Parts: sequence; structure tokens; C-alpha cells
Amino acid sequence: MKVLTPEQEEAHYIASVKGGTIGGLIGTAVGAAAVIGASRRYPSFRALTLPFRAFLVTSAGTFVAVIAADRASAAYDIENTPEKKAQIQRDREREALLESNKTAFERAKEWANENRYPLLFGFWVASMAGSWTMVNRNPYLSGSQKLVQARMYAQGGTLAALLASFAIEGNDVAKGKGRWETIKVLDPNDPTHQHIIEKKIHHERYAGEDQWREMVEAEEERMKERNAHIEAKREHPDNKKKQDQAQKEKEEKDRSGAKS
Repeated sequence: MKVLTPEQEEAHYIASVKGGTIGGLIGTAVGAAAVIGASRRYPSFRALTLPFRAFLVTSAGTFVAVIAADRASAAYDIENTPEKKAQIQRDREREALLESNKTAFERAKEWANENRYPLLFGFWVASMAGSWTMVNRNPYLSGSQKLVQARMYAQGGTLAALLASFAIEGNDVAKGKGRWETIKVLDPNDPTHQHIIEKKIHHERYAGEDQWREMVEAEEERMKERNAHIEAKREHPDNKKKQDQAQKEKEEKDRSGAKS
């Protein structure tokens, strides 16, 4: 762990605050523009209370500010840590090489698995917009009632999508899928780092599940190295001469004992 000096801590803090401030201003501006546009376009949205519309604007600004500050902090850390910067560059090159060996379906499936919750959030936003469009046609409901009904429809659709996602994941677990996966990795024995091999990996259900497996594999590797070292010593010319000499002496002793 790198220990920062007071000057570096101050610079890190300033970079984080600067990034968060810029992100907050952009988020607030976008949120305000969205609220103003919705108020002009939809009478039911204009019927919402002023504090609630102000809450929507400030929520957008706060959300973007937190994300921007976190990214600015990470960017400063990477930019001022050469080892981490070099490691990230190596990881990117390795990922690019691995991605080039995947099919389009594999890339799409992996992307969907990694972005499951953003996809669910996007589904909620889309269902919210669709349900709002549907409910907004009812002239007998007030703006707040339309908003409540639209939110209920969107939450119901999102819950159904979430349950379907859990059902698929549970089915994979029951069938043993997903715990063992064959992936393509760089050959550690290739000095050029261009050869791709397949490796079967096991996904842990909890931290440390595979610790015993790793310990056994490490011990087996040590035993192989020890046996190879012993075998190499046996095959050494000097050692073979000594063994042959000892064998001859033993045979001579056996003969002399038999004669006596």
C-alpha cells in the first residue's frame, strides 16, 4: 500500500472535489433541463409540487457528482502511480487479445452477465416511460395519481424481470452450470505472450471455498519439483559412478561371505 504525503493527499482531495463539482453542475443542469422540459410538455408533470420537482433536480446533480468524484479520485491515483498505470496497460492488452478470440455470442453473453443490474435499471426506466405514456391518456386521474400508477406498473415489470433473472441463475446452479467454466487465457509458458490456451476454472460460491484445492495443487507441484530434482541427481554422471561402485563393493562382499 502506497503511503501518501500530506501534499499528495491534498492534491488527491482537490482532484476529487473538482471532479465532483463539475459532475454535480452537469448533473444539476441536465436534471433541471429535463424537469423544465417535462413541465412544459406534460400538464400532469407540471401539477407536481415544487419541492418534489426540486428534489428530482438535486437528486440528478448528487448522483452525477458522486460518480464523477469517484472517477476523478481513481484517475488521479492511476495517473500518479506508475506501477498501477503499467499494470492497467498490460491488463488492457491482455483483455484485448482475449476478446479477439471470443465469438460475438460469447461477448454478448459476458456483457449481459456483467451488466445485469444496469440492464434491469434500464428496463425499469423504459417500463416507467411506457407505463407513464399509457397512464397519461386517462383524463380522470390527477398528475400524482398517474405518477403512482406508472411507478407501480414499472415496479411490477422490473420485479418480473428480476425474478426471471434469479430463476435462470438458480437453474444454472441446480444443474451445476456456471461453477465450472472453460476460458481462454495466455499460455504462461509462452515468452511471447501470444499463445492462447483453454483453462477450466471453478467459481467459488463463497470466499475461500477453493483454498484446500489450491493448497493440494501447490503441494503436488512441490512434490513434482522435488522428485525431478532427486531424479536429476541420480542421473548425474558422478552419482551414477558412485552408485555403480557401491553396487560392486556390495557384490564383492556377498561373494567373499559365500566363500568363507
